[in-house]
Amino acid sequence: MYYCIVNPSARSGKGKDIWTGLENKFISAGIDYTPAYTEGPGHASKLMSKFIESADESELPIKVIVLGGDGTLNEAINGITDFDKVVVGYVPIGSSNDFSRDLNYPKEYDDLLKRVTEGKVRRTLDIGKLTYNTMTKPISRLHESEIGKVRYFDVSSGIGFDAAVCEEALSSGTKNFFNKIGLGKLTYGIIAIKQLLKADKIPCDIEFDNGKKVHLSHFLFIATMIHHYEGGGFNFAPKADLTDGKFDLCIVGDMQRAKMFLALPFAIFGHHYMFKGVYKYRTSKIHIKTMLPMWVHTDGEVSVKSDDITLECLKQKLMLMT
Repeated sequence: MYYCIVNPSARSGKGKDIWTGLENKFISAGIDYTPAYTEGPGHASKLMSKFIESADESELPIKVIVLGGDGTLNEAINGITDFDKVVVGYVPIGSSNDFSRDLNYPKEYDDLLKRVTEGKVRRTLDIGKLTYNTMTKPISRLHESEIGKVRYFDVSSGIGFDAAVCEEALSSGTKNFFNKIGLGKLTYGIIAIKQLLKADKIPCDIEFDNGKKVHLSHFLFIATMIHHYEGGGFNFAPKADLTDGKFDLCIVGDMQRAKMFLALPFAIFGHHYMFKGVYKYRTSKIHIKTMLPMWVHTDGEVSVKSDDITLECLKQKLMLMT
């Protein structure tokens, strides 16, 4: 039995049509499946929890295929109450699809679904755990009805500029327009330029798992990376290992705005560390405090601002069918 979480709104409403084509593959192959459509922010989490809770012990670990973008996958993972009870498959049909970039997925959905259901390849990947030590009243334009203190992520989490880009992109008419013409990835680049022009540079204090402390008089953003890419293809962590139990951090601070405009295109190819003011670290845990609350994202999903967060890397926690 395969449980399927389908975001019909993915890729500007094409998700339902893509699923209809894939559903025929289940039927023709005689594979048992139970589908469910998401109905709004946070619903994928509820569906995942429901599937796990209703499953018979003999089914465990259950197999859940998520069809949507990185945000849908993030929500589904946040609905997992016990990671030993579920194996996840993913069909990426979002506008950024950063999760799948490192996994050598087949380009055709039919081929990917066949590989997932054959079950010949399974991986165990790291996931991140974000804890909001403080949460502010400003809420993002597109958020879940219930905002928890703890949130998991599978690609990256960030505070500052990159999260502000995600917050705007979530409800952007620009994103919908480019998705419709097949250029959804341009959304993040256009919004990034806009946000960069108005981004505040705020002091922050960072503490690593070995006790090392770093103070920056001002910073633009801190990206806590599990995978190589975020924001629709920016290679912020070119040497990331998805299974080593450590984050690769990309920290941008003490950099003039004009130089940041120059460095940003280099990040697409992973060459941004050549610029002074761009720092990299590797750690399994990080504590970040900022002078003022800033937007925080997990896999591009943004709910609230915070000035105090802790992030931990959970080694090889997610079982994935690929």
